[in-house]
Amino acid sequence: MIRVCVESPLRGDVARNARYAQCCMLDCLLRNEAPFLGHLLYPLVLDDESPEHRELGIGAHLSWLAAADFVAVYFDLGVSSGMEAAITRAADRGIPHMFRRLSAEWETEYAARIARTPGF
Repeated sequence: MIRVCVESPLRGDVARNARYAQCCMLDCLLRNEAPFLGHLLYPLVLDDESPEHRELGIGAHLSWLAAADFVAVYFDLGVSSGMEAAITRAADRGIPHMFRRLSAEWETEYAARIARTPGF
């Protein structure tokens, strides 16, 4: 599997955007890719409203970005400033990126699959 750093928006409607990020993760897995979504993972333990925590999460995410084979930018919900920064940092490091969309029915098609997946 190739390593993919996934970029999608999180701020704003966080609940919807987190579901969207999970759907992006599933899309990558179905493409036989190994996705990493720091913006979905790190807020589980860091306070995104704390500048120190936010910088810590961004730094950790960028460390993973450096190990990625490419960056998948999912833009159905727009491109945030954080996503733009990640694209720029990847380009500066010679890591290619590609823009992707999920199907128009992502909230039913992918989210239904995620809802059926048992948790830990």
